[in-house]
Amino acid sequence: MELLSYLSWGPHGWGDELVRGLGVTLSLALTTLPLGLLLGLLIALASVSGRPVLQRLAQLYTATLRGIPELLTLFVVYNGAAMLLNQLARHVNPDAGFVELSPFVAGVVALGLVFSAFAAEVLRGAWLALDKGQREAARALGFTPWLGFWLVEFPPLLRLALPGLGNLWLNLLKDTALVSVIALNDLMRMASVAVGVTKQPFLFYLAVSLLYWLLCVLSEAAIGRLEQHLSRGLRRPAL
Repeated sequence: MELLSYLSWGPHGWGDELVRGLGVTLSLALTTLPLGLLLGLLIALASVSGRPVLQRLAQLYTATLRGIPELLTLFVVYNGAAMLLNQLARHVNPDAGFVELSPFVAGVVALGLVFSAFAAEVLRGAWLALDKGQREAARALGFTPWLGFWLVEFPPLLRLALPGLGNLWLNLLKDTALVSVIALNDLMRMASVAVGVTKQPFLFYLAVSLLYWLLCVLSEAAIGRLEQHLSRGLRRPAL
């Protein structure tokens, strides 16, 4: 019981700090998700556009970001973007002070870039698996290419891509732990601080592991419900 008191609320426990870190982790993941999905969709559309230049650029983008470790991407964004911002600031105003990039923004950008590269491949595969008759039906109804895509092709595209995107979301939740190395007070960093003060690594790392596991279980349940919603109206094969 004395050991569990470290997880209590108040000045003598670390429970409130862990909850605040959990909030930062969720905020980071939920902010990164739409950015990564939108960018991934644009890259996927470029890869299936039929235009050689766009296809090569999309292939280069996905191959580069999927081939670099996420931690290295985070360091490049955090340090490289800060250097670029300071150079631009000094170019505009030679007397400008040092500009520091927010760790949260750096985390969103880095994780969003990595997520988009993997999401683009998932969406490209789903696009290639689409029934071409849907596209022909949209054209027969007089829809413009963009309107036909959003109203006719995108819903089944999302249904086909959802399992892969769901796995990417789970990976994103766990990859948020990487931002602790750039001093963002997420769940992992708060646990590391608590371990440094209390010298109880097993307790805090086990508690954090359970919290990440709980997030993944809840996410899997939500993804399952979404899959059922997107699959409504489809005929199931007879047994």
